[in-house]
Amino acid sequence: MKDAPSFITRPDGLRLACRHRAGTGPTLIFLPGYMSDMQGSKALALDDWAAREGRAMLRFDYAGCGESEGAFEDGTLASWRDDAKLAIEAFAPEGPLILIGSSMGGWLALLLGIDLGPRVTGLIGIAAAPDFTHWGLDDAQKAIIQREGKLIEPTPYGDQPYVTTRAFWESGERLRLLDGPIAIDCPVRLLQGRADADVPWQTALRITEQLRSADVQALLVKDGDHRLSRPQDIALLIDLVSKLCAPTDPEDRI
Repeated sequence: MKDAPSFITRPDGLRLACRHRAGTGPTLIFLPGYMSDMQGSKALALDDWAAREGRAMLRFDYAGCGESEGAFEDGTLASWRDDAKLAIEAFAPEGPLILIGSSMGGWLALLLGIDLGPRVTGLIGIAAAPDFTHWGLDDAQKAIIQREGKLIEPTPYGDQPYVTTRAFWESGERLRLLDGPIAIDCPVRLLQGRADADVPWQTALRITEQLRSADVQALLVKDGDHRLSRPQDIALLIDLVSKLCAPTDPEDRI
C-alpha cells in the first residue's frame, strides 16, 4: 500500500510505523513474523478484506523492521511484544481485539493474549512458532549464539541473512510457553501447513493441548508451506477471521 504510516514514539525515542483502519467489530491486530513487516501478503489481504467489510484493523512494524526506526539486531521477543502493546494502546485502547499472528507473530499473539485477557475475543495463529528459540535451534547453533553473540544463516524468504542474536535468544528462552498451561480463554484457531519446513506441524497440536480455552481448533493444510500465502491459504485465513468476528453462538463457530 502507498498510504503513509502514522508513527508512535517508544519511551526510548524510536518511532514505530502503524496503519490503523477505523471500523466496526473487534479490532483485528496483525502481528508479523520474524524479519517480516506489515506489508506482507497476508497482512495486506486482511487489510483489503477489512476495508471491504468496514472492519477495524491495526497493522504495525516492530522496531528495526519495515518502516519503523531502529536496528533489527537490537530487537528481542520482549521488546517486540512491548511494541505491539504500545501500538494497541495508541490505536485500540478499548474494546475487543482479535489477534492474528504469523510464525513468531503467533508466539507474540499468545503472549499478548495472556497479558490482555478478556479484551482478546479471538486469536489466530498462522504457523505459530512459540518457543522456537528452544526447539528451532540445535546445540551447535546455540553454541555459536553463546560464543559469538549471534547466528547468521541464509534464508529462502528474503535477500538478507537470517540473524538470531544472543539477546533475542535469551529473551525467547525466558518467555517460553509450551512447558505449561497457556492462560487464554478465548476461541483460538491454529492454521498450520503439514509441509512447513520451519515449524513442525505437531507444534500446532502441542499449542492446542496447552491452551486453557476449550474452544481451540488446529486446521492442517496438507500441502501448505510455512508462509501459507497462496490464494487458497489466504481465503481460508479470511474465512477464519470473518467467523471469529461474527456475533454467533459458540456452537455455531467452526
